[in-house]
Amino acid sequence: LGMESQGHTCIGFCEIDKFARRSYQAIFETEGELEYHDITQITDDQLRELRGQVDVLCGGFPCQAFSLAGRRLGFEDTRGTLFFELARCAKEIQPPYLFFENVKGLFSHDQGRTFATILTTLDELGYHVEWQVLNSKDFGLPQNRERVFLIGHSRKRGFRPVFPLRGQGSPAHLDRLGNVNPSGRGMSGEVYLATGLSPTLTV
Repeated sequence: LGMESQGHTCIGFCEIDKFARRSYQAIFETEGELEYHDITQITDDQLRELRGQVDVLCGGFPCQAFSLAGRRLGFEDTRGTLFFELARCAKEIQPPYLFFENVKGLFSHDQGRTFATILTTLDELGYHVEWQVLNSKDFGLPQNRERVFLIGHSRKRGFRPVFPLRGQGSPAHLDRLGNVNPSGRGMSGEVYLATGLSPTLTV
């Protein structure tokens, strides 16, 4: 949605989970778009056919392998290794820009070595990489959600930095109705009036 709001057009997507795929297709108009399921099954030849057609390769490789809430197995977790599949896509497609997203725990995983591996890999593929942690609450959304965003710039083109970004305007304002927790406190129990940006109820 963010990319399309800035004039970009989605030409294809990849999602292995059939239920997530059905939801995605129900929400967005995907007719005519390339549809892939298992990224590991996309051949290099198929990817090379996309050269010259893709301006930005977007990807959010699974965060469970790096999240503080998970076991943090990183590249030892098969979900963590999907980053290298995105790197393979970048190598074969050679888009001018990369746009990746993950949890903030990516920085600290394995004492920073995981993040260093990611930067080294993208550097070897010919990309200058910049990154920033952004919180959705600073951009008008009623949630506290920190994520690290990475933007890769192909060194075959000129480099114009995107970061740092700053939140636009004040954080989203919601009128609080009450709290459903027995203690009457706790963010997970907050209830807001429907007149705000997003009513929330935790049961």
